[in-house]
Amino acid sequence: MNVILTCAGRRNYIVKYFQEALNGKGMVFACDVSPEAAALQEADKSFVLPPVDSDDYLDKLLYICKNNDIRLLISLHDLELPILAKQRERFAEVGTILAISSPEVINICFDKWATFKFLRNHNIPTAKTYLLLSEAQQAIAAGEIEYPLVVKPRWGTASIGIHYPGDDEELELAYRYVNKLLTKTFLSNVSASEPDKCVIIQEKLFGQEYGLDIVNDLQGSYQSTFVKHKLKMRAGETDRATTLFSTQLEELGQNLSQELSHIANLDCDVMMNASGYAVLEMNPRFGGGYPFSHYAGVNLPAALIAWSKKEDIKQEWLQLEHNITSSKCDRLVGVDFK
Repeated sequence: MNVILTCAGRRNYIVKYFQEALNGKGMVFACDVSPEAAALQEADKSFVLPPVDSDDYLDKLLYICKNNDIRLLISLHDLELPILAKQRERFAEVGTILAISSPEVINICFDKWATFKFLRNHNIPTAKTYLLLSEAQQAIAAGEIEYPLVVKPRWGTASIGIHYPGDDEELELAYRYVNKLLTKTFLSNVSASEPDKCVIIQEKLFGQEYGLDIVNDLQGSYQSTFVKHKLKMRAGETDRATTLFSTQLEELGQNLSQELSHIANLDCDVMMNASGYAVLEMNPRFGGGYPFSHYAGVNLPAALIAWSKKEDIKQEWLQLEHNITSSKCDRLVGVDFK
């Protein structure tokens, strides 16, 4: 039972979680575009691959899976998900199960405009969102939204290009700047599909922010929701959090699961205030908030391995201990990739 983590980057904790879940009955492989990636140093075996948009990326990844008896593939990067989601049958032919949602689900989550429309169509509260600068300006004039606002890439990741304009001048400057910035980042290719509509403008919501791990099995059936109160953010992801019980947010998780039928984990950000909750974003992968669930007793890697082997899971793998506060920290690993 071998597992591979793609675009592994610095997610050494995911490598460790799968190694512990396998308990010597398989290996954890990792691949990344950089040989210095931290996760590659602690995986059982590692590979350097070309960028995900390279013509030979899929062929090389398929070769690795076939020749190393990879049973389960976990992708850890937003830009890779749309590519792999369309290749489920090719990987199945070499015996590899993709723990990745359908192309339709990936698109709903990755395209923030599609996210907004999906949530509105299903009567799930979310921030008011505009695709054109003129539409946002009209909404401001009509009193529908007010400053500060949020300007960010329509197809974004890792908090790249997010700005919070506080007046008309800042809004126009931020909108132009993010449009220009996107041409100089790795988001340029996906943004080029609609160059005049690659930036969105949203109302800025205030309140307490929560993170949800919404877990489905490999057939897209709902299993559980784990709720965390975000205490501090760092570089766009949760840095400190406390686990808790919330009937309201767990019901939201189940609702989203049943509407999306995603595969494995859906990392969901939610803002709560006196008016209720509003969904901010959805990411169909292991997110930066998952370690807080794992520290509080959840073991999604073990469940994914069992599901991939068509075995029953242990119920304790999907049980969260509440009121557990934990905090991330950095550490160094030596680079010895060969």
